[in-house]
Amino acid sequence: MKKTTLLAILIVALSAVRALVAADATNPLLANWALTIPGGCAGWLGVEQKDGTLKASLLWGGGSVTPVNDVKIEGDKLIVTRIHKTEKKNPDGKVIKSTVTETITATASGDDLKLVTVKRDKAGKESGRAEFTGKRTPPPPPAPDLAKLKFGDPIQLFNGKDLTGWSLINPKADNGWSVADGVLINRVAKGKHCGNIRTDREFEDFNLTLEVRTQEKSNSGIYLRGIYEVQIAETYGKPVDSHNMGAIYSRITPSVAAEKPIGEWQTLDITLVNRHATVILNGKKIIDNKPLLGCTGGALWSDQCKPGPIYLQGDHTNIDYRNIVLRPVVK
Repeated sequence: MKKTTLLAILIVALSAVRALVAADATNPLLANWALTIPGGCAGWLGVEQKDGTLKASLLWGGGSVTPVNDVKIEGDKLIVTRIHKTEKKNPDGKVIKSTVTETITATASGDDLKLVTVKRDKAGKESGRAEFTGKRTPPPPPAPDLAKLKFGDPIQLFNGKDLTGWSLINPKADNGWSVADGVLINRVAKGKHCGNIRTDREFEDFNLTLEVRTQEKSNSGIYLRGIYEVQIAETYGKPVDSHNMGAIYSRITPSVAAEKPIGEWQTLDITLVNRHATVILNGKKIIDNKPLLGCTGGALWSDQCKPGPIYLQGDHTNIDYRNIVLRPVVK
């Protein structure tokens, strides 16, 4: 075979590979999807092709964004696999291990996603079949120029006297929130769960400043627009982590640990603009204008494009807040 012929064949083959890669890269299933999972809770699915490998991560209601065990595209279907392993003790005290495989199959129609989930045990017995939906999330806009932002008049979200302007998200939940000496406090009895509270007003883009004081083993959160949690936790002295103080929970890890010891008042300065977050903890910028790819666990809904409240997590442990002030961005 002549060298020129061989070269021509190689060029054609390379062009075909490039075309295939380009087709894969533009597959409509490769996107971030805002989910409404079975039961109505907020979820999120992110699908990407990175270094030639298909990858996916999933948020299922509460908890963290986690990688799935397997993902593939077959024709117009996206197939996601999650493996659930559990250990339970029977009445005799023996540990019983079980493995359940969950398969989520999704098809896209424009910006809409239809999904079906089904679980099977090792014997192939099916359970938990449910249908749910998703909506394509537009890519984050460019990072805003924070120096050019204009803010409206400051809004005192907490008056230091009572819970005016705040309501329990679940009216039937136990209320651990009260006010004492100008401080908004949450107290949760051991073994109990209390309610989360939200502002009656809703906001779009803003700057939020406040002070927080952790208690022993504190675990709370400040939800921006009701969907992005800035983690509040007693993590002084620990290495940086996406589950520590000031993080966007399970999504964005602080660049530096800036916590103060337990019992000290700490300051937070948070800016949310164009789906980008900046967090300054105790005077140190720990998250610098980073894009938010989707909601976090415990979100009120998964739609990133609608206004929402500030909500404070009170279902875990004791926590104190004061001087909660919001300045809306003026466009």
